[in-house]
Amino acid sequence: MTLFLTKRIAIGVLTLLVASIVVFSIMEILPGDPARIMLGMNAAPEALATLREQMGLNVPLVERYANWIAGMAVGDFGNSYTYRSPVIELIAERAIVSLPLAVISLVLSTVIAIPVGIFAAARRGRLGDTVSMGTAQIGVAIPNFWFALLLIYVFAVWLRLVPAGGFPGWAGGIWPGVKALILPSIALALPQAAILARVTRSAMLEVLGEDYIRTARAKGMPRRYVLWRHALRNAMIPVLTILGLQFAFLLAGTIIIENVFYLPGLGRLVFQAITQRDLIVVEGVVMLLVASVVLVNILVDIAYAMVDPRLRARA
Repeated sequence: MTLFLTKRIAIGVLTLLVASIVVFSIMEILPGDPARIMLGMNAAPEALATLREQMGLNVPLVERYANWIAGMAVGDFGNSYTYRSPVIELIAERAIVSLPLAVISLVLSTVIAIPVGIFAAARRGRLGDTVSMGTAQIGVAIPNFWFALLLIYVFAVWLRLVPAGGFPGWAGGIWPGVKALILPSIALALPQAAILARVTRSAMLEVLGEDYIRTARAKGMPRRYVLWRHALRNAMIPVLTILGLQFAFLLAGTIIIENVFYLPGLGRLVFQAITQRDLIVVEGVVMLLVASVVLVNILVDIAYAMVDPRLRARA
């Protein structure tokens, strides 16, 4: 297991290094002068030179990259020139919105999708399977931003059960904060649940055709026990893969939903930083999201090894 973890961590570190080069290079080749965009086209040359020096744009490219990597290694992501505060503080302020939103959405998606996928697989070709997978196909096809607007109209405007947008903060209590995240979480979770349900069904159908499942049924084991105890565990590899990808998407891909619900999360921070040409914020947030994706993938690999010990022997 130690060798397995060492290999996965080494791959993760290499991925982060390659990603940092790609992110830094893309930010460097973008057209336009960040200093001139921030100060305006009519800015004085002296002011431009001063700002470029403050942003570190007057040093060689390799030195800028080395300084950036060294700073991130010790938790220094630099300072935002738009917000006039450290980038790490901005990330921490926004992460307390995006992280709970992603976790709640993932839990909702999992709680809905896995039982639906098992139900459909157990009733293959019957009415329950057709209805479940038909509904899942609709969920896959519906854009989440359109679904979000529909939720706002029904539950916030018409029924007035939850706020239509905004975030009150956690200082006022857990329930007001959770209440503000209910509709965004549902808007994110249901399309992802539709995908996960279809993957769960396919994985379960493949496992249910194995000889050991037929043997278990022939020995008189209850159908529910066979489904949940034997079939589900052996079908979890593709399900865990999708769960890992979905969590990464929910954490990094919520720009549209956070703007629809006016949530001060990481996605909205990236959107605002891009429009304001605050490259140091964009670089810091993107690298943090890349690191979170790498961490989730390592955790998924560990989950693989726990579900199927044969994978540890192959590593």
